[in-house]
Amino acid sequence: MDQLTAHLQMRLLEKGGAVPYELLLLADPSRELIDSYIFDSTCYIAYLDQTAVGVYVLQEQAHIAEIKNIAVPEQYQGKGIGKYLLHHACRMAKEKGWSRIRIGTGNSSVGQLYLYQQQGFEMTAIVKDFFTRHYPDPIYENGIACKHMVLLEKIL
Repeated sequence: MDQLTAHLQMRLLEKGGAVPYELLLLADPSRELIDSYIFDSTCYIAYLDQTAVGVYVLQEQAHIAEIKNIAVPEQYQGKGIGKYLLHHACRMAKEKGWSRIRIGTGNSSVGQLYLYQQQGFEMTAIVKDFFTRHYPDPIYENGIACKHMVLLEKIL
């Protein structure tokens, strides 16, 4: 743990609490899709002092923990917060008795694919045309059209 992440405080979003859409929309540009999973999931928000600097959403999917959303604002990226959130999600999933955790990301999400594999996640499947079917507007990252979802899993 580095200097910054040593000062992070993780807070569980209480049922009925204000959904941190400004953070969640960084990773999922559809509020409608966020609403489809946020209310039957567990959401943790990372704070540095009183500033929200990260978020993730964990949901049970067929006996596997799935990270449905994970986001860090651009000004806080590259400081270990994303890695910290992944470790926290894995720990929470393990405490709940799950033996595997899954995460999905776009084929164009080069940085995320690097981070997830670096943290022990392995590619298990590709959902062809996921983003073109579920989002009305095209998504581009790193100069690449985001079309397919890459699923990765880690044994806990």
